[in-house]
Amino acid sequence: MKRRELFRISTVMGLGAALPALGLAKAPSAGAAFPALPLHPPAQGSIPVAVLLSDNAVVIDFGGPWEVFSNVSVPGRGDGPAFQLYTVAATEAPITTMGGMKIVPNYTIANAPPPKVIVIPAQTVNDPAVLEWLRQASRAADLTMSVCTGAFVLAHAGLLDGKSATTHHSAFNEFAMRYPAVSLKRGARFVEEGKFATAGGLSSGIDLALRVVERYFGRSVASSTAYTMEYQGQGWLDPMSNSMYAKRRVASADHPICPVCEMDVDKASDPASTYRKRTYYFCSAEHKRLFDAQPEKFT
Repeated sequence: MKRRELFRISTVMGLGAALPALGLAKAPSAGAAFPALPLHPPAQGSIPVAVLLSDNAVVIDFGGPWEVFSNVSVPGRGDGPAFQLYTVAATEAPITTMGGMKIVPNYTIANAPPPKVIVIPAQTVNDPAVLEWLRQASRAADLTMSVCTGAFVLAHAGLLDGKSATTHHSAFNEFAMRYPAVSLKRGARFVEEGKFATAGGLSSGIDLALRVVERYFGRSVASSTAYTMEYQGQGWLDPMSNSMYAKRRVASADHPICPVCEMDVDKASDPASTYRKRTYYFCSAEHKRLFDAQPEKFT
C-alpha cells in the first residue's frame, strides 16, 4: 500500500469545489462528549455488525475490527458467535481494496440486514446512495464507528456535526478544514460520543473494537479477546494514547514534509509552490491546491 494514497481518499468525495472557502479556524466547541455508556447485547442471538466497503478500503481498518469481533467469547452465552459479521457495498460487484485484494460483498445496501454496529474503514465513497444508507442505518444502530480516514465518510454524511472526532494524524489539517462543524481531537486514539466513535489510523481500529467489546460485555471479555488474539496493545484502555501525534512535525531543508498532511516528500519529484520566498513540497497535487488557496493557513 502506498501510504500517501490512503490520505487522498478523502479528496474524491465531491469536495474540490469548496477549496476557496476552506479555512483552519478552530472548530466550534462540541461541548463535553457524551459518556460512553455501556451497550446492551440482545438476550439471545448475535450482534449484527455491518462493514461498509467500497474501492480502496484499507484492509487493516476493517480486518482488525473483524478479527476482534470474530474472536469474542462470552462465558454462558451459548454456542453462537457474539457478533455476526457481514460486508455491505453499493452493489454485488467485487470491490478492490487498497493493495489489490478482491472482496465480494455479502450484501448490498438494498438488502443488508439492519446492523447494530457499523464499521467504516478508510475508503473511496462517492455514491450518494451509500451515504444515505449510512445515515439511515446509523439511526437504528447501537454504534457507528470509523477507522482512520473513514471519519471523512461519516463527516461527509453529516453524522459528526457538533460532535468530537479523530482521524489519522496525517489527515488532521485537511479534516479540520473540510469539517469545521466537527471538533477534531488531535492525539486521540479513539473518540466516543453518543452513538458514534472514531478511531485514529490503521491499528487504532483494533483498540476501538476492543473498547466496543468492553462496552457490550465488560472488561474481562475484552481482555480475554485481546489475549486470544495475542494482542498486547493497551491503547483500548486509554483513548488519549495517540498523544504523540498531537504535536505537529517540523520540516527542515534536509527533511521536507508536506505542510498540509506532514507526510515525507521527495523534493526531486513531488509538486512544489513558493510562498514568501520559501519553497514548499507536497505529497499530492490536491494538497498543493489546498495550500495555494490559502497558504497563510499552513505557514
